[in-house]
Amino acid sequence: MKKFIETIKNIYRIEDLRNKLLATLGLILIYRFGAHVVIPGVDPLQITALQEQAKTGLVAMINMFSGGAFANASIFALGIMPYISASIVIQLLGMAVPYFQRLQREGESGRKKINQITRYLTVLITGFQAPSYLTNIKYQLDASAFAMQGSTFWFSAIIIMIAGTMFIMWLGEKITDKGVGNGISLLIMIGIIARLPQSMAAEIVARLGAGGGGLIAFLVEMVILTLVFIATIALVQAVRRVPVQYAKRIVGSKQYGGVRQYIPLKLNAAGVMPIIFAQALMFIPMMFVNFDTETTSAIAAAFSDFTGFWYNFVFGLLVVAFTYFYTAITVNPTQMADDMKKNGGFIPGIKPGRKTVEFLDTIMSRITFPGSIFLALVAILPAFAMIAGVNNQFAQFYGGTSLLILVGVVLDTLQQIESHLLMRHYDGLMKSHRIKGKAGATRTV
Repeated sequence: MKKFIETIKNIYRIEDLRNKLLATLGLILIYRFGAHVVIPGVDPLQITALQEQAKTGLVAMINMFSGGAFANASIFALGIMPYISASIVIQLLGMAVPYFQRLQREGESGRKKINQITRYLTVLITGFQAPSYLTNIKYQLDASAFAMQGSTFWFSAIIIMIAGTMFIMWLGEKITDKGVGNGISLLIMIGIIARLPQSMAAEIVARLGAGGGGLIAFLVEMVILTLVFIATIALVQAVRRVPVQYAKRIVGSKQYGGVRQYIPLKLNAAGVMPIIFAQALMFIPMMFVNFDTETTSAIAAAFSDFTGFWYNFVFGLLVVAFTYFYTAITVNPTQMADDMKKNGGFIPGIKPGRKTVEFLDTIMSRITFPGSIFLALVAILPAFAMIAGVNNQFAQFYGGTSLLILVGVVLDTLQQIESHLLMRHYDGLMKSHRIKGKAGATRTV
């Protein structure tokens, strides 16, 4: 406890870090406040039916991603998911369309153009999703819940929801620039954490009720949750070290010596992004199954069953595919080989140049496969928890998107705080002064 208090004092002493943390907290408070601002024209006292709908199935997942804004008929009801969907589309285009490939190679200027296109696409996607959400409200709530009717309400509500999503995106960018951590991921994590107390309370009530198993059953659940949490941290931090021999000239002598160093290649180099991307695609069937159940197709109905075989099978495959896809984007063997060559380094037994690129690519493919499989298993664990009788809301924290985002984002944020502390020669957050984040960097003092 004394160590923790001293660390807090050290954080406060660093003005730059203190300002970043305060800015982050302030922007998060604005985000949480907006999640409770109801769309103008909707009676906030009559949204009980919408909140009941958001307790089960895929709607519960959407509601969790939005931090409860979906069930509150909030101006932030669609959350950040339209932006995530737009990012997926742009990254897919970057693999197939020469124009986007050229932008990716243009450095900072190309990145700005891609960000601008992503924003426009976010507006377009939100413009399509907002009417679907309002239609869902219309079917779930009584007509008296709407203070306004007709085209005036629809037009104003759609514009407000588009503005709400764009404002969330702006908050995320400001947190990234002025605060600590990745802003978009941090907002998603805050939305998930906001649902944890309510979900845990519902599970406790269910276990203490008749036939719930009592306090012992709840404690067993918490032990299992802890084990899954530890396993997820191990997945996020697992690294394979590839040996690299650096030639180092001894000053004042013609002799050369070899210094053995390592390239840390992460078992899950893509971090939490594959499961976010996969989950965003799995939301698509919701546009077809919520509004008219009589005309729902069998395929759409199968993909709306969160505990069903086909939903989890396709979800797992998407997680594996996006893991490879995102790893290919973030890890560049060619650049790694060039950097080694420029610094006089080589992998023992492997020729520099093309052979080194092929070796690194092979290693990444081999270590990504078990990492992607483990990631997919963790992603579908909530379905098994639900089948075992865990409350639908609380089951989301047994794995899947929720747990992976929590672990990944928390580790990344702590890594940034750790870097600020060590840079100012203060003790880090960990006793060993080592903490790894999504990027795989490790600092040692």
